[in-house]
Amino acid sequence: MTAQHNYDHERQLWDTFAESAKKDVFEGDPVFRWTQYSEHGPGVELLGEPESVLEIGCGTGRMLAYLAKQGIKAAGVDLSPVMVRNTTERWGPIGAQFIRAEILDHLRRSSETYDAIYSIFGAAWFSDPEKLFPLVRKRLNRGGVFVFSQPPAIPGAYGPQGMYKGGFAGPAMFTYRYSYPPRMWESHLRTAGFAEASVQVLEAPTPGHIGTLIGRAVAA
Repeated sequence: MTAQHNYDHERQLWDTFAESAKKDVFEGDPVFRWTQYSEHGPGVELLGEPESVLEIGCGTGRMLAYLAKQGIKAAGVDLSPVMVRNTTERWGPIGAQFIRAEILDHLRRSSETYDAIYSIFGAAWFSDPEKLFPLVRKRLNRGGVFVFSQPPAIPGAYGPQGMYKGGFAGPAMFTYRYSYPPRMWESHLRTAGFAEASVQVLEAPTPGHIGTLIGRAVAA
C-alpha cells in the first residue's frame, strides 16, 4: 500500500513546525544523538569516518552543524522553506549546506554522492521505503552507510499511517509516516540493494518508556 502524498499540505505542516522550532535553531548548540533522550545510545560512530554526509529531513540542523564543525562536508535536505531559511542563517556560516526540496525528487535529480546518508526522526520515517531506499543507495559511494532512527512501530500498526498536526481541529495539515517491525525494515533495505542491513530497537533509559528504532545498512 502506498500513501498518496499532498506535498502542499506537508509543506504547510513542516513550515508550522519550523516556526515552533525556531528557538532550537537559533539558541540551541550543535549536538549529535540518534535517540530522543539526552546522553543515550550510540553516537556518530555509526556513520563510520565519512568525508561527506547528507541528512534527509534535517530539521533544525543541529546534528548537521555538529558534523560540519568536525570538518565533514555536510549537506541537508528539508521540505520546509522556513526551516531551510532559518538553518542556513544559523549554521551556514560554519559550513553546513541546506537545500529546500522534497527528498524523493531531490535524490532523483541529484548526481552528488556521499560517504554517509542519515535520517534522525526525519525523511526515513516520513517516506515510502520502497521509493526512498533505492534512491539513497544510488547516492552512496561504495562502502557508504545509511543510518536512520525513529520511533518503533506500535505492535500491529504497520505500513503508511496518516498523521494530522496537533489535534483534530483547524486546517487539515497532515503527513504520512511509515512503521514496520525491524525484520521488515531489513527486508526493505536488502531489496533496495544494500549488502548489509541491521535494524533493532534500542530500549529507553527508563523502563517502559518508548524506545528508538535504529537501522544501519552498508552499500556494496
